[in-house]
Amino acid sequence: MGNLKHLVLTGSLLLVAVPGMANQTFSSDKADFRLETVAQNLEHPWSLAFLPDGSMLVTEREGQLRMIRNGALLSTPISGLPELVVSGQGGLLDVILHPDFEQNQILFLSYAHRNRDGMTTRVARARLDGERLTGVDVIFEALPRSNTSRHFAGRMEFDREGNLYISVGDRGEMDRAQDNGDDAGGVHRITTDGGPAPGNPFLDTSGVNDTFYTTGNRNIQGMTIHPETGEIWSHEHGPRGGDEINIIRAGTDYGWPTITYGIDYSGLPITDETEKEGMAQPLHYWDPSIAPSGMAFYTGDLFPEWQGDLFVGALKMRKLVRLGIQDGEVTEEEDLLTDLGERIRDVRMGPDGALWLLTDSPRGKVYRMVPVQ
Repeated sequence: MGNLKHLVLTGSLLLVAVPGMANQTFSSDKADFRLETVAQNLEHPWSLAFLPDGSMLVTEREGQLRMIRNGALLSTPISGLPELVVSGQGGLLDVILHPDFEQNQILFLSYAHRNRDGMTTRVARARLDGERLTGVDVIFEALPRSNTSRHFAGRMEFDREGNLYISVGDRGEMDRAQDNGDDAGGVHRITTDGGPAPGNPFLDTSGVNDTFYTTGNRNIQGMTIHPETGEIWSHEHGPRGGDEINIIRAGTDYGWPTITYGIDYSGLPITDETEKEGMAQPLHYWDPSIAPSGMAFYTGDLFPEWQGDLFVGALKMRKLVRLGIQDGEVTEEEDLLTDLGERIRDVRMGPDGALWLLTDSPRGKVYRMVPVQ
């Protein structure tokens, strides 16, 4: 981690602040803050999970699961990962802890996998035993496979009933998102053992995977639970324009590619329709695209001014977006960290009351956002 500057003890997290951006102050409409660099030189970090003992797990898209313990990034990766492929946008993606992790040490990983039939998105369940995974079991696989290396999605979230939501992208083949006989282009909801969750909307529908929960999703890269309502919120990439925030509701078709506020990368229209009966309208959308990734509601005490606000990372526009939310609607929008020049891959609400960020680069960082004292 280079030259260590000082130690910060907060709750059960022992953090090491690295020199550099830690001294730079940023301003927002509601609060001034600074960044502490907790870890760096990660290969395209993708997801962050907080362990009960104060340690953290970080996935690297290049295929490694890393641990930050006592404020230091351990040099040796976690061993025992499932077989995966690193190709294009695919690799090791999300990590999320079982709701009863403190008792069972079980976690879930999403990742890209390849065999002779092509590539797809998989989810594996495993037990964290010290610095290795044991009992690795594949509990979800999106079918059919294809040979594209785009739009694996892979974001996951638990609801209050302990069901696991898994996003699967359209794999860069847009029409798959409207084919309910194809697992691509939607959200799947499963139990922690991998079975379809009770109450899934297509359990009795012939020809549709009974894990399906929503359809018509292009490439969901952010997913979080609303702290009050318990609803699962998501955002997804549009093409050129049309990035969306949605509330994930059972059986809903979010319209891609039949309706969209974006256009094709070629500049030609994908469709002339932005709304259609039976298809959901986004809660909020961006045009031009910001390429959103990672999202979290702020629920801590360090920034009381941000209570209930939604934070969204942006890859293309290299910023962090703060959205004010009232009664389930976006009432204000503010761009933060526009001078940082970093692609924000993940945003997490930490148990210490801070917001945590991952930056997407071959030398990616873990940042902690704290108030200016």
